[in-house]
Formats: sequence, structure tokens, C-alpha cells
Amino acid sequence: MNIIENKTFDEERALYAISDASVKNCRFDGPADGESAMKEAHDIKVENSYFNLRYPFWHVENAEISNCNMTENCRAALWYDKKITIDGSRLGGIKALRECENITLKNSSVNSPEFIWKCKGLTIENVNIEQSEYPFFEVKDSKITKLKMKGKYSFQYNENIEITDSELDTKDAFWHTKNVTVRDSVIKSEYLGWYSENLKLVNCKIIGTQPFCYCKNLILENCTMEGCDLSFERSTVNATINGKIDSVKNPLGGKIVADEIGEIIKERELLEQLAEFSETEIVS
Repeated sequence: MNIIENKTFDEERALYAISDASVKNCRFDGPADGESAMKEAHDIKVENSYFNLRYPFWHVENAEISNCNMTENCRAALWYDKKITIDGSRLGGIKALRECENITLKNSSVNSPEFIWKCKGLTIENVNIEQSEYPFFEVKDSKITKLKMKGKYSFQYNENIEITDSELDTKDAFWHTKNVTVRDSVIKSEYLGWYSENLKLVNCKIIGTQPFCYCKNLILENCTMEGCDLSFERSTVNATINGKIDSVKNPLGGKIVADEIGEIIKERELLEQLAEFSETEIVS
């Protein structure tokens, strides 16, 4: 194995297409403003290194990245990659992951607008996203656990996703998703889950206005809802809620069970004009 250690690189494509290599304690920084440092690399290990230049890992396959710092200047750090593990690192640049497959990200922190777009086969574990807009856009076939996140417009157009033991402080989350399950988590979000299909929440705390509108086959099991008014509009839903729902408006069908519902709004004339409408059983 080729070992590259304790060096600084600032030129473009400094380690282009390296393979069977270990990069340790290196800096990718400097006045030349080089980019694409390890483009087209494969079978590499990168440890304890600092990245302050753009596009370091494009078209990379079979890589382990650990204890590395990618600064806010490290734009679009990982694109078109396959089989990458990132552990104990910080991702700070915009568009940090895009169009990648089979990525494991764990024990790391993130501050990246437009983080994780058009990726599939993700494993996310013990990650803190400090701030991001549009994180997890068009993601498929992925598992997420112990994610702590603050951002906006998250998990839109996702398919086949499992999320457990997480804290999501977001807005407009899970829009247009299909086959997403969230367990044992706290979700703070205005306008949660609109236009979703087969969205399932189990043992979750849900906080925020106007959740779950225009949903198909929505399932809520053993959840609580706080500040959730105008819920379930034009949705088919089966929900068991511990505690109070502030208000329910114009559900299309299914069953809603809660300890208390502050207000039930049914605009029957409007609902009966909709072909998919069937009476919703509401129990409180």
C-alpha cells in the first residue's frame, strides 16, 4: 500500500486516480486553489486530514474517510461515489453528498446546505446536522438512526426509508415520500408529511401546525401530537394518538382515535365532491 503522510497539496488533481493508498495527516489547502484532489480514486483510506478546497472526492469507489475536517470552502465534497464510509468527521461545505450509492456516515457533524441529494443505499448513524436546507432530497433505500437534525424542507421525494431514535427539527418534512417509516423519534415540523404515500410513524412525538394533509395510507401508532391543528386534511389515515389533537379537518377516510380532539371540521359538501371520499371514523 502506498502511504502518503504529513503533506500539503494545493494543486488541481493532486492525487488523481490514486489506488491502494493510505493518506494520513495531510492538508488540502493553499494559494493555488486546487480542486478535485482525489478524483477517480479507489481503494483508499484517508485519515486525520484537512480539506479546504473544492470537489475532493468525485467518482471515488471503496474508500474509508475517518477523522477528517471538510471546511465550508470544501464545496461539493462527495459526488458520484460508491462504497464509502465516513466516520468521526465534519462536513462543512455546501452540497456535500450527491448522486452517491452505498454510503455509511456515522459519528459525524454536518453544516451543509443541500446535503445528501439523489443518493441511495445510505446508512446514517449518530450524526448531527447542525443546519441544512433541503437535506435528504430524493433519497432511496436507506436506514437512519440517532440522527439529530435542524433544517428546512427535509426528506422530500424519499422512498423506502427507515428512521429510528432521532430528533428532527425541520419544516415541510417528508413531502411526496413513499414507504417511509419513523420510529421512536421526535419530529418538529410545520406542514409535515404532505402528499406522502404509506408514511408510518410509531411511538413518535409530533409537533407543529397542519400536519399530514393530502396523505394516502397514513399510519400513526402510539404517537403524541402537540400544537397540531388542521390535521389530516384530505388524507386517508389510521391513527392512535395519546393525548390531544388540537383540530382535525376534512379527513377523507380511515379511523382517528385520540384521548381528546379540540375541534372537528368537516366541510361535507366539499368532501362529497371528491371521488375518493369515505366517512372517517373519529373517536375521542
